Amino acid sequence: MITWNRVQNPWDEMYRLNRDFRRLLDGWSRPATASEFPPVNISVNSEEALLTAEVPGVDPGKLEITVQGDTVTLKGTRELPTSKAEESCLRQERFGGEFTRSFNLPFSINRDGVAARYEKGVLYLTLPRREEEKARKISVVAA
Repeated sequence: MITWNRVQNPWDEMYRLNRDFRRLLDGWSRPATASEFPPVNISVNSEEALLTAEVPGVDPGKLEITVQGDTVTLKGTRELPTSKAEESCLRQERFGGEFTRSFNLPFSINRDGVAARYEKGVLYLTLPRREEEKARKISVVAA
């Protein structure tokens, strides 16, 4: 049973409970989950697609990039430093561990022309369109 004589203003108590509840849940939330890491942008033109992925903390030598047909897949592991025994974590928002993401493009990729570059924690993938899928200009001859 709740005794209301200790509570001066019930609204103040509700605000306090709300604040405490949000603080409790805030510690569990992450801006990115395993299925959303790494965040990616993909732009496409008539010749190729450019995929950029934010992969800070990932060793570029351990990134696995595979291309099959119209699908590109990124796999890797992001290692996070471990806490010392005498430390406790106040807040943890960074995702660590293995990740896999696959993306389908609107065309088949020329695997031999794929180029990858890693700069300041960002992976840049150039994914060229296969020649047979590029638009061809047809000239019309008058009869």
